[in-house]
Amino acid sequence: MFQFKQFSVAQDKTAMKIGTDGVLLGAWTTIDHHPNSILDIGAGTGVIALMLAQRSNAETIDAIEIEPNAHEQCVENFESSPWGDRLFCYHADLVELIQEPEEHYDLIVSNPPFHNTDIVGDKTSRTTARQTEDLPFEVLLIGVKTLMSSNGVFCCIIPFIEEDNFIGIAAHYGLHPFKITRVKGTTEAPIKRSLIAFSFAEKEILYDELIIEVKRHQYTKEYIELTKAFYLKM
Repeated sequence: MFQFKQFSVAQDKTAMKIGTDGVLLGAWTTIDHHPNSILDIGAGTGVIALMLAQRSNAETIDAIEIEPNAHEQCVENFESSPWGDRLFCYHADLVELIQEPEEHYDLIVSNPPFHNTDIVGDKTSRTTARQTEDLPFEVLLIGVKTLMSSNGVFCCIIPFIEEDNFIGIAAHYGLHPFKITRVKGTTEAPIKRSLIAFSFAEKEILYDELIIEVKRHQYTKEYIELTKAFYLKM
């Protein structure tokens, strides 16, 4: 059980455990446009949706998760949270959802698979959950284009090395970045992740950088400020 300040997340049934990426996205995602409806694509344990339930007043917070054990875990975490009446997880994949869209969302978030499709070897649940062949970037972005409201926002976290490729695919579907935060583990470390916010409107892009640690287990003031509403020890 992973205990946050206002909720807890069980993760014993799923191979995808809570990690820094998910917490970063849940804390960083913009809600300045006051979304009334939110969708988390590939919810895993549900931690990102739970963080957004804590941060926002959205009446509807939906999630989709295709892996059966992760879906079951996500439902349990939603139901045991203080916001169970606003949270719902569908056992479905994105392709199913976009074939018969029933709702458009003001905010869509995703911590999508990271690995390329040329991975070989044992297909464990964790490996499967992180391979782009199960949710290719293009399918994800078609889903966002189909399901996002006209004034909506899409936020995601991806490897920095995929940033240009991802933005290029997004542009093909009318999605334009307006905020990009590049994440480094330490000052000396290379950039590892890109947090990106998209909209249908073209705007000037705001760039910044986030460094997580000064040294091992000594966090930067920027990272503490971002995550202190969630982590118990921040």
